[in-house]
Amino acid sequence: MDVNYINPFIEAVDNVFTTMLHVQPKRNGVRVNQGNDVTTDSPVITSMVGLSGQVSGVVALRFPPETALKLAGRLLGTEHTALNEEVVDAISELVNMVAGNAKAKLNYDPPLELGLPTVVEGIRYKLKYPSKSVWLEVGFTSEAGNFSMEVTYNPN
Repeated sequence: MDVNYINPFIEAVDNVFTTMLHVQPKRNGVRVNQGNDVTTDSPVITSMVGLSGQVSGVVALRFPPETALKLAGRLLGTEHTALNEEVVDAISELVNMVAGNAKAKLNYDPPLELGLPTVVEGIRYKLKYPSKSVWLEVGFTSEAGNFSMEVTYNPN
């Protein structure tokens, strides 16, 4: 993994969460993950968006529901007690903002393209990607709760 591709995403999480949510994320670990299977026994919400251009890949944000509710509340300025369309839209927008912020830092000409965000919710689900995909997973803690960011890329 080339840090020149990953660091803009880590910086983007810090920038978006600090400026838009008034949440200070603190990194609590980095690991390489091949296969990217979710194996928790509790519900998880994953919001992801694809990147294409000179680099193709995916950036994903993964939250426990409680964290997603708190972050959506901060983004929307309203309190939420259950996952609904507004919360899903807010979580989609968070990954979109992180990807857009990182895209600007990567500074490709022509610029990278972002796909539409997708949100997956459930327990013990598996996200499958091509067999040679390598994911870098960065864990974060914050006053709104724990979450992680995962990035995979392939220079074209």
